[in-house]
Amino acid sequence: MDNLISASKLLSYVLRHKPETIGLTLDNNGWAKVDELLNQLKIHGHDIDAALLNEVVEKNNKKRFKFSDDRIQIRASQGHSITIDLGYTPQPPPEILYHGTAVQHLESILKEGIIKKSRQHVHLSKDTDTAMAVGSRHGKPVILKILAADMYKDGYHFYLSDNGVWLTDEVPARYITR
Repeated sequence: MDNLISASKLLSYVLRHKPETIGLTLDNNGWAKVDELLNQLKIHGHDIDAALLNEVVEKNNKKRFKFSDDRIQIRASQGHSITIDLGYTPQPPPEILYHGTAVQHLESILKEGIIKKSRQHVHLSKDTDTAMAVGSRHGKPVILKILAADMYKDGYHFYLSDNGVWLTDEVPARYITR
């Protein structure tokens, strides 16, 4: 299991943030050729083979990675800090979405809203359990209710990632309740 977790973390780092650390180039949509990824990982001393890569993609509970239909390419579903076009089309969100954060960020968020910082998008959840899990990673969790339908009516765009995470560019404070 530790091997699976460490492989998932490494793949997140490479496919979402720093492909150049292993000499990998992603296309404009964030895709990497599987054989190139595995080769570059090996060259850089990482023991990830095709079987482990398959296991990471299939067993990751957050479905962070996706193979292309022909399984020749792989990419991260969301969470990039590098500029790529995931090809998601805007769509109406549910009336309410949720954002999990840590208590120490609450005052700032309620004042300034939720900003994407170094990421390409703000991540929102369709359920409170997922939001709680996200918030728990950073300290004592708090769940914020996002008035997503109101945002959409006011012209904000929402995208649904391959793994069910709702994405938007920002959430102004006026659309956030506790």
